[in-house]
Amino acid sequence: MERPLWVRWLKVYAIGGAIIGSGFLLFKYTTPTDQQLISQLSPELRLQYEREKKLRQSEQQALMKIVKETSQSDDPIWKTGPLQSPWERNGDNVQSRDHFAKVRAEEVQKEELARIRNELSQLRSETEEKTKEIVQDKQVKSWWRFW
Repeated sequence: MERPLWVRWLKVYAIGGAIIGSGFLLFKYTTPTDQQLISQLSPELRLQYEREKKLRQSEQQALMKIVKETSQSDDPIWKTGPLQSPWERNGDNVQSRDHFAKVRAEEVQKEELARIRNELSQLRSETEEKTKEIVQDKQVKSWWRFW
């Protein structure tokens, strides 16, 4: 005996819902959060991520500024704004990439200089301490005293 049509459709919806629900649950519980992903990176990559974070934020802010300016216009989006299509062979995209690369290089250079300055100040303080110790030892032990 054949089942009624509504039973078959109920079975289809139940199985489809189970597939979609299990996919959603798998996605929700197996994908790591951003913090978990960053914490699992190697120290070098984590340091690079932290260095480039400000650059990515500035790129995003520049893009949002362009998008806001473009949205103010009545022209179609492909005709307005300084934002060029990535498929066009203009040199404008190269200039913006070069600009962001230059900004990134400057930031990396500034951080490197700050690190070197910190190391230098630490070395200076260590040598000052050792020099003070040597001077104190010389004052306590004079070469002409035997006792």
